[in-house]
Amino acid sequence: MGMRFENRMDAGERLAARLVGRGLEQQRLVVLALPRGGVPVAFEVARALAAPLDLVLVRKIGAPGQPELAVAALADGPEPVLEIDESTLAATGTSRAYVDRQLAGEMQEIERRRRAYLEGRRPEELGGRTAILVDDGIATSTTVRAAIRSVRARRPHRIVLAVPVAPASVLPALRTLVDELVCLYAPQDFGAVGRHYVEFGQTGDEEVVRLLRQSRLGDARRSG
Repeated sequence: MGMRFENRMDAGERLAARLVGRGLEQQRLVVLALPRGGVPVAFEVARALAAPLDLVLVRKIGAPGQPELAVAALADGPEPVLEIDESTLAATGTSRAYVDRQLAGEMQEIERRRRAYLEGRRPEELGGRTAILVDDGIATSTTVRAAIRSVRARRPHRIVLAVPVAPASVLPALRTLVDELVCLYAPQDFGAVGRHYVEFGQTGDEEVVRLLRQSRLGDARRSG
């Protein structure tokens, strides 16, 4: 087996090491995590680059009976973004009506997470800044494509997509959607994201809130 990460913190540290020294530190940065699993990874990146940490709230819509297989994804933003994976939709026999029926519930979960995670704070302004979008890995790319579209609508100067692991097959298309793509490991035989981690337990709400608070504390110390 190729590269494996001990846990999300290890993945974040290794990803940060790849990003440091690329000239990003001279830019106006914001690191954007896809919760929940992307937050521990993005925390290490934000810490290494001395950048604020924020979120892009995205919800995967799984195929009927296969919740981990994304047929669509819904991302928060100035206008909610719905990304449909037409090929997976067709392959699983999932109807567009099914996707439409899931939207209200997923929007409610996005609202719940916004209240729980951001604790009343407004999202970071992205205009004129370099947004570094971070997740713990990419499988089908549906969720991250929704996130990229959401971030693009907020008019950043540049978008950098940074992930520890992704299938080699999805990277060419993703490169066309962002200004820069950094991926530490892109195997041909991918499987699932968790296969490339020794420890890949679920990231809970409490950990997300703790890491966001810890990151804000670091921001306050640097600005003080």
